Amino acid sequence: MQRSRAALMAAAVRLVAERGTTALPVTDLAEAADVSRQLVYLQFGDRDALLVAAAADLVEREFLPLTGEGKDSFQQVLAMAQHFAEHRPFYRAMLTGSCAFAMTRTLNSLFGSLNQKAVRRLFGELDQETVADLAAFVAGGTGAVVNEWLIDGDDPLDPEQLAERLLRLWAVFAGSSHSRADGGRIP
Repeated sequence: MQRSRAALMAAAVRLVAERGTTALPVTDLAEAADVSRQLVYLQFGDRDALLVAAAADLVEREFLPLTGEGKDSFQQVLAMAQHFAEHRPFYRAMLTGSCAFAMTRTLNSLFGSLNQKAVRRLFGELDQETVADLAAFVAGGTGAVVNEWLIDGDDPLDPEQLAERLLRLWAVFAGSSHSRADGGRIP
């Protein structure tokens, strides 16, 4: 069952990236994963839920492990930008297709713990509700900038430029200045 689930998610990423759309027949997804259509519905409920689960899995497998201890803020933001640039055809289709709202909510949730750590570093001790609200606020704004970059940015995308751009915004948010010379740390 787990192998079928992984095969479906891999097939979803591949087909969405190849075709540039989320408007894929469930039959195509099932055939690409060598499973039955019924298994798609049993495992995920519908096509859009499969696609969003595939995106979450991709972030969890390929990006989140790169955010470990010892990485400065610039390295973490650059890793995120590189991940999204590498998978641009997939994410562009996901952010403009039928599951865009669910996709955005899922990404905001996945980045929530990273944002909460940054909010705590920036503002110190705050109550958990305020930390969660600020993390959601940051995720929404960051997501809007990243979405615009992925959807409308010039080819080839420049991950370093996006990382610098996002860290400049963090610096303004923090009321300080930022440059790579300061080690790329969020204040």
